[in-house]
Amino acid sequence: MDSTSSSRGTSTHFESLTRAGQQIKAAARWAAFALVAALVAASLNAAFGDTPAARSFSQPGLQRIGDYLRHEIAIGKIPGAILLIQQHGQPVNYEKFGLRDVATKEPMTDDTIFRFYSMSKPITSVAALMLVDDGKLSLDDPLSKYIPDFADVEVGVEKPDETGKPVFALEPLKRPITILDLMRQTSGITYGFYGDGPVQKLYRQADLYGGDFDNAEFAARLANLPLAEQPGTTWTYSHSVDVLGRVIEVVSGQSLFQFEKERLLDPLGMSHTAFFVADEAKRPLVAQFLLDDLIDPPIAGIRDPMVHRRWESGGAGMVGTIGDYARFLQMLLNGGTLDGRRYLKPETVALMTSDQIGPGSGIAPANIYFLAVHAGFGLGVAVLTSPQPKRPWPPSVYGWDGVAGTFFFVDPNDDLFVLCMMQSPSHRGRIETELAPLIFDAMVR
Repeated sequence: MDSTSSSRGTSTHFESLTRAGQQIKAAARWAAFALVAALVAASLNAAFGDTPAARSFSQPGLQRIGDYLRHEIAIGKIPGAILLIQQHGQPVNYEKFGLRDVATKEPMTDDTIFRFYSMSKPITSVAALMLVDDGKLSLDDPLSKYIPDFADVEVGVEKPDETGKPVFALEPLKRPITILDLMRQTSGITYGFYGDGPVQKLYRQADLYGGDFDNAEFAARLANLPLAEQPGTTWTYSHSVDVLGRVIEVVSGQSLFQFEKERLLDPLGMSHTAFFVADEAKRPLVAQFLLDDLIDPPIAGIRDPMVHRRWESGGAGMVGTIGDYARFLQMLLNGGTLDGRRYLKPETVALMTSDQIGPGSGIAPANIYFLAVHAGFGLGVAVLTSPQPKRPWPPSVYGWDGVAGTFFFVDPNDDLFVLCMMQSPSHRGRIETELAPLIFDAMVR
């Protein structure tokens, strides 16, 4: 927020609201969360059972999936891709297509490193939920408990003046931003790379990504800008998970990467996942875009993955291999465990993968709502809420993607996940949409 803000004296109001309003509502909210989690956990348990039997894949169907990606490479739309379909903990289909770098003619290999972009968000969300399971963090906690600068933020709105012309104004918060808001993208924080609203314009003018800053400084920069909406009212794609990464640092006393490496990445065996590629010798392993399909200017402040930086963007900054991310997804599919080690409680996974913004939530979709009418949003992942045309998966399916071209979806009912790694910003949405029905059509009873 700029220095003209008139709400510096509202922190006392926020504190009293936290003490009174949140204490009154916390029990009811957590009871509702527990009920939702229990119901979803029950459905997951049923899905993991033997009745009804999970579908399997036909070989002709798998061939059509591969043929589709080979055709996309042949017509010059993408340089290459790696596709993994894993069911019952084992690969059903794992195939590497094309090149990771058309300039060097290097093929796609198991150790190819991809920019995850927004597929970083589920990893950061899981790390935060581990702290919730530890009892060190609550979804109902106000963000200002961990980052006091956010106690003073205001909301940017346009109001008509005496002539009816819209003018920019600031309004106080109606309630504090919560940790839940950060996870489900309802904090009112936004991104500056899309939209023409007055707050988005302020983001673009603010030089958010200037210099070599860390997570604490980046959170402070965001807190110095107005929110685009009142917290808890609108799903707005945003830097919320970057702020969540800073919360993890405050709670854990470690950097975001240190905490994730110690508690999540190393135990899972995700040894290639980080916030930049530290070893110069690994530069040839980084998958590259086609020359006419570059992300320029950089989206969400993320540039060359080889550049060492202090900022660890929990929302968009991670890189890694398909094998690493597959371990992460298998853990979620297992209900929070892998290889005998528990990372999240099953009810926490159930809550994470259940819709938090659906009917009755009071949350409206923003104009850039990617999920349309067929999906809601959980805690870091999209959640299918009704069958989509040509994609009639059950409502338990969840997933997410990254702007560079990576995407995944998880289907607990059939005990499987699909993970595609490529680097093609222009074609990732189309390819994801066209691949999905091919995968579904390849499944048989």
